[in-house]
Amino acid sequence: MASLQSNNQKQVSLAIVLAAGEGTRMKSSLAKVLHPIAGKTVIHHVIDAVSPVAKELSVVVGAHRENVEEHISTIASSANKVFQAERNGTGHAVQLALAEAHTSGTVLVVAGDTPLLRTSTLQDFLEAHVELESVASVLTAVLPDPQGYGRIVRDDLGAIVKIIEERDADDDAKLIDEINTGVYIFDIDALREASKKLTSDNSQGELYLTDVISLIKESGKVAVAIQCNDYTETLGINDRSQLAECAAIMRDRINDAHMLNGVSIIDPVTTWIDSTVEIAADVTIMPGSALHGTTKVASGALIGPRSTLTNVVVSEGAVIIESRATDAEIGREASVGPFSFIRPGTRLAPQSKIGAYVEVKNSTIGEGSKVPHLSYVGDATIGTGTNIGAATIFVNYDGVEKHQTVVGDHVRVGSDTMLVAPVKIGDGAYTAAGSIITEDVPAGAIGVARAKQRNVLGWVLRRRSGTKSEQAARNAGATESKSQE
Repeated sequence: MASLQSNNQKQVSLAIVLAAGEGTRMKSSLAKVLHPIAGKTVIHHVIDAVSPVAKELSVVVGAHRENVEEHISTIASSANKVFQAERNGTGHAVQLALAEAHTSGTVLVVAGDTPLLRTSTLQDFLEAHVELESVASVLTAVLPDPQGYGRIVRDDLGAIVKIIEERDADDDAKLIDEINTGVYIFDIDALREASKKLTSDNSQGELYLTDVISLIKESGKVAVAIQCNDYTETLGINDRSQLAECAAIMRDRINDAHMLNGVSIIDPVTTWIDSTVEIAADVTIMPGSALHGTTKVASGALIGPRSTLTNVVVSEGAVIIESRATDAEIGREASVGPFSFIRPGTRLAPQSKIGAYVEVKNSTIGEGSKVPHLSYVGDATIGTGTNIGAATIFVNYDGVEKHQTVVGDHVRVGSDTMLVAPVKIGDGAYTAAGSIITEDVPAGAIGVARAKQRNVLGWVLRRRSGTKSEQAARNAGATESKSQE
């Protein structure tokens, strides 16, 4: 029985990705192959795996044609898109792709819903195909539960005889645990000739590509089944459960690679990292964290627990605890959280701090500056060494437009201050707690914008008669007053 042994950089002349299916079991308005997994779509993972081993690429599309074609143009602009208007089986899809192909040599055929396939496995498959001088090769796998897959039927010597689809299999065939992965390599001329002989004499009334194997063998040419060493790579996606299964395998694969490269992931099962994320050695990721998109994390950073980063650049030694950040930069040794919300356009300079229950949007926080707690900072520039007191609000929106606030170096903004933009607070200035600042505060000045306190004596005794507050006030010696309210 042939199996994969080595790695090789040979290329096939053409790769055909089959992505025309309806995907009805997904029960989704989104095409099956466009569902995301680890930061890319299902078909994006497939094309990434296939592209290095193919000189040309064709993708057969059908259901959700416009969306799928648009996506393919984005991720593989040179790919030829072939439309299968009537979904008449995998054999029919390949016939359409071959009709538009003007090349000779070998052709690789893969399903568009197998995101776990690795380039190295396809290279090994091609090497085995060449070494065995095969005209038609099918990649197989042994599954713990083969239900739903076509079965590989071999003769007494282990050579492949045919492939039987699940719907056409009898009880004996269903006991076979070696399955067809839907990955093939053919001599293009032999495939053209055999595909013309395909018939729809089966339970589905479709043209099965699997029948090409037996047709090629009947013509006296060599056809082989080559077993994949890791069956998980060949798992397809037909429903949400299988999507989740593949996502979990991809998660483990990604996490293992990062840990082998020196990243500490405390609980890999609860840590989700997209395939597009870059993480340096000596980063620590705590449980319940997720890193998405183009996030890059430098050495010595601590992420989590329960933090989510999307398209974030995290510099050396930064700490992000129980917070969410998107499209932002976290500077060297800066700290964020817990329970902070860092929105797009935010830049935290080295050693700055965003504390508990703080939201920052489209703002620059200077080196060593702090927004420790319970504040909103929007459309602002804050200098170095500045402290923003608790419950400060940068009032950036007038109902029509956003406005900028500029806070200088070594400023002390008192708690419960409202900075009504556009406004500037000069270097070394202060604002008094509870102020509503609507005008610029010069350097070295203190801005005070609050009314003088007035106490109305006896108010509770007159206006809250019969309450526990009244009783407490009387017990404390309060008396009614004739002061005007």
